Amino acid sequence: MDWPEPADFVYGEPLPPPAEWTRPGLVMTFNLECAGCVSRGIPFLKRLHAEFGERVNLLAVHTSHGHRLLPREEVEPTLLKFARDFARLPFPVALDVSGNLARAWQTEGTPHWLAFAPGGELLRSVYGSQENAQTRLHYLLEERVGLDSEAQG
Repeated sequence: MDWPEPADFVYGEPLPPPAEWTRPGLVMTFNLECAGCVSRGIPFLKRLHAEFGERVNLLAVHTSHGHRLLPREEVEPTLLKFARDFARLPFPVALDVSGNLARAWQTEGTPHWLAFAPGGELLRSVYGSQENAQTRLHYLLEERVGLDSEAQG
């Protein structure tokens, strides 16, 4: 699977690709110019982190796919300030300047969510940030965390 390079992680610790994950996880592609991403998507990821903590992998990938293509030197400082100072994100943020990752992942726009099982199996691909999308993703993670706890116990 295509994955951000370590240098593309602009905030937090780089996360290995899902094939190396030992727990379930969720990747959200987003853009700071996307109102649904900023008002619903990012807060939802923060709530998931508050509920599941280290039992899941969470990653936000800022992408130009479906948005203006801006040079990295224009995007990265704003993104870093957003993640660190404004939103105080508890999970890593990577940068997909070209939009190629989002295209390779076949996302429909932003926000788009990719839910993975440990080992990298894609469980679900969901576009949007409305309550319906959030509910489906929350239940999926809840179920997977429970399954993984049982398998380890």
